[in-house]
Amino acid sequence: MKIAELFTKKQPTISFEVFPPNKMYTLEKVYEVIDELSLLKPDFMSVTYGAGGSTRGNSVDIASKIKNINKIEALAHLTCIGAKKEEISSILTDLKRNNIDNIMALRGDRPLDRELENGDFSYANELIKFIKENGDFSIGGAFYPEGHQETNDLLDLFNLKNKVESGTDFLISQIFFENEKFYDFREKLKKIGVKVPLVAGIMPITNGKQIRRITSMCGCSIPTKLRKILDRYEDNPQAMKEAGIAYAMEQIIELLSEDIAGIHIYTMNRVESSKKIMENIGNILRKRDEKNEY
Repeated sequence: MKIAELFTKKQPTISFEVFPPNKMYTLEKVYEVIDELSLLKPDFMSVTYGAGGSTRGNSVDIASKIKNINKIEALAHLTCIGAKKEEISSILTDLKRNNIDNIMALRGDRPLDRELENGDFSYANELIKFIKENGDFSIGGAFYPEGHQETNDLLDLFNLKNKVESGTDFLISQIFFENEKFYDFREKLKKIGVKVPLVAGIMPITNGKQIRRITSMCGCSIPTKLRKILDRYEDNPQAMKEAGIAYAMEQIIELLSEDIAGIHIYTMNRVESSKKIMENIGNILRKRDEKNEY
């Protein structure tokens, strides 16, 4: 099923994002993570890959496992920075061959450890148009509730509107730790006529040092409330994990009360935190499913 259709049948959706193989996670380990997360019955799962498309090949294989073996709708990330049209066309063919109906279309980040050749795409909207011309996919895009750090607020809004007009069916946010940031950005998008479903991206904090690094890279702010938690528990891994999950739960429960299209959990391949979150919102999801039956 196309995720665009899913939003017409079920809101709010609950979805997970898994990371590709790296030094800590072999491909087999990633598959184990997917198997465990699938038991939680998310509405869809996405699979990302490294800067510059460094794990692009595995992305199709992982998405295929999610869709064809675990029977969960898969959202395959596809970045275009440094890519040629022939390469993207080949990936689209592979995705079709593997029954993947959904693509998260992104410009992507430049890798820090190597140079990229000039590609055929400069911006995500160019990739989105190319996908629309070369396949029948549901396309997702990304947005930054606090604004993209490479642009100003007005230009960021213009770029998002351009992406939607190019064929984006829904938008998933980068991480944020203050729900008001999400609500404010949603209102701005409404004012410029962007009406596609907006999904909130939430990352349960399990490692204080890691989250400081991630937020510095993506331009996400750390509110005072969260900073106090980091300062108090950062050197106590178990306490940090419990406090981080509790903070994410508070965010999610409030967001679910605000008529939101969906929650997308950046799992960082850590299953335990996702399990606890799904257990805690079980009754909320049961109410949702009962409502959808009528």
